[in-house]
Amino acid sequence: MQPFVTAIIVIIAFLFFGVLVWYVSTRNAIKRAELKVAEAESGIDVALTKRYDMLTKAVSAAKTYAGHEKDLLITVAGLRNGAPLAEKLEQSKRLDELAGRITAVAEAYPELKADSVFVALQAQIADAEEHLQAARRLYNSNVSRYNEKLVTFPSSVVAGRMALEPKEYFSADPAKTDDVSIK
Repeated sequence: MQPFVTAIIVIIAFLFFGVLVWYVSTRNAIKRAELKVAEAESGIDVALTKRYDMLTKAVSAAKTYAGHEKDLLITVAGLRNGAPLAEKLEQSKRLDELAGRITAVAEAYPELKADSVFVALQAQIADAEEHLQAARRLYNSNVSRYNEKLVTFPSSVVAGRMALEPKEYFSADPAKTDDVSIK
């Protein structure tokens, strides 16, 4: 009878140890999934911050460049209009100075066209939006894995004991789904 009792005790201890290991590993897996959700949420914040910073700087640069080009062309056009001879000589000197500036700018920037700045701005906007969408997709994927652990048996038993609630998927606020106005 002694070996039978010992065998039962060993089996019970093995089962208890097995359940304990399973519980701890399942709890840790749920916690890791929860951390992944938090990490992905932070990724959305990073992408939003990057988009805001990049758009602010890019729009400012495009406006500045477009303004510079506009001022330069208006000045050149204004100097070409009819004027008395003395003013024409003065305008000629100013045009020579402008030509030097245009040459310097043209050497630094082979194409003096604001449209290339705006094309670059559009590419930056598209890149920022793609990064933001990727961050949102990653977040939703991690939320899906986390929520799956909360509702599937047997991990749902552990999640229930931890009193965990499912996470919400990312869904954009209707007001935020509109395009960003760039003026």
